[in-house]
Parts: sequence; structure tokens; C-alpha cells
Amino acid sequence: MQTDLDLPENLRLILDTVRRFVKRDLEPISRQVEEEDRIPDEVVQKMRELGLFGLTIPEEYGGLGLGALGECLVYEELSKTNACFRTRVATNNGIGSLGILLDGTDQQRRRYLPRLASGEWTACFALSEPEAGSDAANIQTTAERRGEGWVLNGTKIYVTNGDVADMATVLAVTDRERRAHGGITAFLVERDSPGYSIGTIEKKMGIHGTHTCELIFDDCQVPEESVVGGEVGVGRGFKTAMRVLDRGRLSQGAVALGGAQRLLELSLEHARQRVQFGKPIARFQAVQFMLADMATEIYAGRQMLYHAARLRDERGEAVTREASMVKLFCSEMAGRVADKAVQIHGGMGYMREVPVERFYRDLRLTRIFEGTSEIQRLIIARELLKED
Repeated sequence: MQTDLDLPENLRLILDTVRRFVKRDLEPISRQVEEEDRIPDEVVQKMRELGLFGLTIPEEYGGLGLGALGECLVYEELSKTNACFRTRVATNNGIGSLGILLDGTDQQRRRYLPRLASGEWTACFALSEPEAGSDAANIQTTAERRGEGWVLNGTKIYVTNGDVADMATVLAVTDRERRAHGGITAFLVERDSPGYSIGTIEKKMGIHGTHTCELIFDDCQVPEESVVGGEVGVGRGFKTAMRVLDRGRLSQGAVALGGAQRLLELSLEHARQRVQFGKPIARFQAVQFMLADMATEIYAGRQMLYHAARLRDERGEAVTREASMVKLFCSEMAGRVADKAVQIHGGMGYMREVPVERFYRDLRLTRIFEGTSEIQRLIIARELLKED
């Protein structure tokens, strides 16, 4: 990898371990996971032992304490085999834990972060609803004070890892008039809370092996201390959600980059071996041009991702514009790379016997979740106009 020589020794050791894990344990079962739509329990346990559930959680809470660059590098490696492996650990490192880390109370951090870092618990993030996707401020789930706690009512959809999660960060309306301007609150809701249930587990186009589902809150009772940030956190949930999603956009760039890199490798191998008209198709200029375009776009995406991640680590603050640029470019780039990879493989690329077809389906989601390409363009434009 281009950056290995200037990485800290501990991060290089982590990356070497992850690469061995991918090659020895994940790649051999990738097709099995796709067909069975589940990751074997023993593999999830190995993920726990390697510390993958606590990549970004600070060491004081039992995690590895990696910064944005380290997280992206690990996700890039995991995404070279099957996106579901990254997804299984990602909610604990990102959207499921980041709100607690950024805005939670000391008591909340002590209760949840060690369990998430070890993988004992899985976290999820419940924001989207039937009427609130890109328009996140339009959520309808409500939370009302009752006695010494709160009561939540509503349905969340497309909740990644919701079926295996032990706790969820749930966004709910606490002031209908103010909404995104101080009327949305984030709650930490544990799975055994009264009124908490799992609804439909969706059948997806890709990323089989991990699931998205409905979470239903029917007079779900949670204590006062479930508000992220405690009393001062009431009404601050929308800001928390936006901060969480900002960093997640870098990790999605890493997912797209890892998948694209693997598709280039598979396409190069196929082009050298596939013979047509008496010679390998790698000898044909049309194929060479596709390979050249794939490699060039991957190179550009890699530089954008690594640069933005380093900025995030150096500044210790949001890199909103850069993160959206990375999410937009890398996800769109991966789609173009996947399309060329299928074309280079020809009819074989359309068959499930080869991984190209799966990557094609899996990578399509990177242009949608954690902020669509259209939303990224709006954010980038807003940031540019803000500067003017």
C-alpha cells in the first residue's frame, strides 16, 4: 500500500493483521456468506478477538483508539472481500457509538463504550423513517416526558444491524415546532426496554450477511438518563446526528475504494487469462483503456480519502466539505469501476459464480446510505457558498 511507509508502527501492525484475517478467514467464506445471508458466529468472535468492534473507541474504554485515517485503512481492507464484514463491525465504530463519544455523558460512555469496544454488545443508529430519508428533520417518531422518564412512539426503517443490536441511538421529536432547531433528541434505547421490538428484516439487493430492519417503538419506556448528553442533550439530537454522519462519510469512501481496488485486481487477472481471437483480451486497446480509467479514478479517490482523513485527524474537528467530496467521488467512482469490471468479464461478469457480480450490487448502495450523492452535492455547495 502506498502509505504504509509513513504510517505509525502500531497502525502498520494492525493493517498486517487485518490483511491476514481477510485472506485466511474471510475470503474463503465470502461466497458462503453471500448464499446463506449470515456471517458464521465463529467469525464474529474472531472479529471481537482482533478488536475490530472497537477500532475507533478510545483506549480508556477498551478500544484501539484509531483516528479517521486508521479506520479508513482498515475498512478499505475489509471491503476488498465482502462489504458485509465491514458492516458487521462498523456500527460499533461509527454511527452506533460516535454520538455517545461526542455528546454523551461520562456515565453513558462508561456504561456503553466498553461493551461496544469488546463486541459484547452491538449498536445501531435509528434515524430513517417511511417519511424521513434524506429529509432527516421530518422524522415522526415522538418522545414525551412521562413521570421520571420518556415514552417513545414510532417506527424506524433501514436500521443497519438492528436485528442483532443490543442498543440503539434513536432520534425522536421532543418539540414539534422547533424540530431540527432544538426539537429533536437522541436517546440510547436498550433492546430489553418495554415497548421495543424488531419489525421486518428487509430483503436487500446486496450486502448479504448483515441485515437492515424496522425497529418499532410502541409506548417504549426509557429512563431520563437515556437522553444522549443528559438534560442538556434534550433538543440537541439533530446536531448530534449530523456530526455522526459527517465522519461516516469518510468511512463510506473507504468502503467504495476497497471494493473498487479489488475489482481492478480481478479485472487485471481476468484480462491476462481470457483469450479471444487468439490472444489475451489484455492485448486489446479497448480493454486497456477501461483498465487505465479504472486505475486512474481509484488513484484519485485514494488521495482524496487519505488527505481528508488526515485533515480530520490533524484538526480534531469536522471536515464537512471534504468528507462529502470523498463520499460523492468515491461512491460514484466505484460504480463506474464496477460497471467496467462487468464489461471486461463479459457474460461471466453477470454470473454469480464470480465475485464481480456481487461487488456490482454491493457497491450500488454506497451512493445511497449515510447521505445520497444528491445530498452530498447540496452539502458541498452549501459549504462553498458559506465561504463566500
